[in-house]
Amino acid sequence: MRKTGHLDLEAVEMLVRSAMHQAGANTLTELLRFPAPDRRAIRCPCGQQAIYQELRSKTLLTAVGSVAVSRPYYLCPHCHEGQFPADQELDVVHTEFSPGVRRMQALVGQDAPFDHGREQMKLLAGLEVTTKSVERVSESIGADIARCEQAEIDRAVQLNLPIVVGEPVPILYVQMDGTGVPVVKRETVGRKGKLDGLPAHTREVKLGCVFTQTKSDPEGFAIRDPDSTSYTGAIETAEQFGKRLYLEAWKRGWSRAQQKVVIGDGAEWIWHLATQHFPGAIQIVDLFHARQHLWDLARLLYPTDVKQRNAWIGLHQKRWLDKGKIAKLVASLREFHVADADLANKLRNEADYFATNAARMNYLRFRRQHLFVGSGVIEAGCKTVVGHRLKQSGMFWTVNGANSILALRCSHLNGRFEDYWGAAGPLNLHFHVAHPCRRA
Repeated sequence: MRKTGHLDLEAVEMLVRSAMHQAGANTLTELLRFPAPDRRAIRCPCGQQAIYQELRSKTLLTAVGSVAVSRPYYLCPHCHEGQFPADQELDVVHTEFSPGVRRMQALVGQDAPFDHGREQMKLLAGLEVTTKSVERVSESIGADIARCEQAEIDRAVQLNLPIVVGEPVPILYVQMDGTGVPVVKRETVGRKGKLDGLPAHTREVKLGCVFTQTKSDPEGFAIRDPDSTSYTGAIETAEQFGKRLYLEAWKRGWSRAQQKVVIGDGAEWIWHLATQHFPGAIQIVDLFHARQHLWDLARLLYPTDVKQRNAWIGLHQKRWLDKGKIAKLVASLREFHVADADLANKLRNEADYFATNAARMNYLRFRRQHLFVGSGVIEAGCKTVVGHRLKQSGMFWTVNGANSILALRCSHLNGRFEDYWGAAGPLNLHFHVAHPCRRA
């Protein structure tokens, strides 16, 4: 300032922050200087007595920087295993990161590529961590969340469901879809790709969402309740996913819903799960997917005649599909004659598709009930939850790694991460220490 007459406020800010961190680290180092214990022996897991040896120091990265922790060390003369009881108390067993730093790493790791998270830690918190440490901590905490969720699913299968108390829910929706995630080569061994003769390069994430509706707009179109959407998903079989989604719906008030709706595209696995886990719910095929079937067919029937194609779509979509007159649509498709055998087979398949889903395409009745008829929420979720984090350029995942980040990301987006973190207590999540998962 003396040289230029100007104050570089940012530089001063960083200097002050660095000084405050250093002062905080010095204070924390003193607080973490454990005295020699009065008890000279503690019980060892092997059943014998571990004997106090000395005070040993370790370096720990905390929210205010690196600190030195000096704590008692015990050694069992029978099994020769050493113990640091203070590490368990502080939740720093076998890790160089404090709980606060691990929490930061988990939050940046679920949101963006791990190296970007490392940069965010440095810029926003003034902490130097490696890309690999962000990855390991994020995936470890995500894996712990996934284990907690699986334990809940196992209890739900045994009909040991928590009692959900609250006001009645006017309309509760369940939507589900699948989207591919790029994985490492070993995760696709023996799996067929989308094209004949080519290997698979992705694994399907099955994603579900649950949201509520209490009102519609003046024109009668449904309005989703703000901040009411929660997500759940994993790379797993449809059978496993069905249990996962049912538990999420139950936690969101499925038993209290006055009207229940399941929306999806025409995939068979979706409607199998809807029938198995959500009996009695109104089933709706996403209107956009139904229209897309007609557009794909129109392009095959009239590949060069755009005017004829649009006229055909106008007749079938606006007159029959949008009004829920599926029987007439099916009859029209079955009466349409073409010479090409492949095209004729395509017509039969599409007619069967609409006939099979006729009850799920009564769009006029659904709209009169002021219900959603599109699956836009789950399609946006596939982009927000999965695509934004797991499908960026150059990414290749293991199934376990992808599922860990999905569990962590859903927990954060659902607003449950802080409940999980607070309920976990002083336990080391970084190295999978088992613990009861108590969450609101």
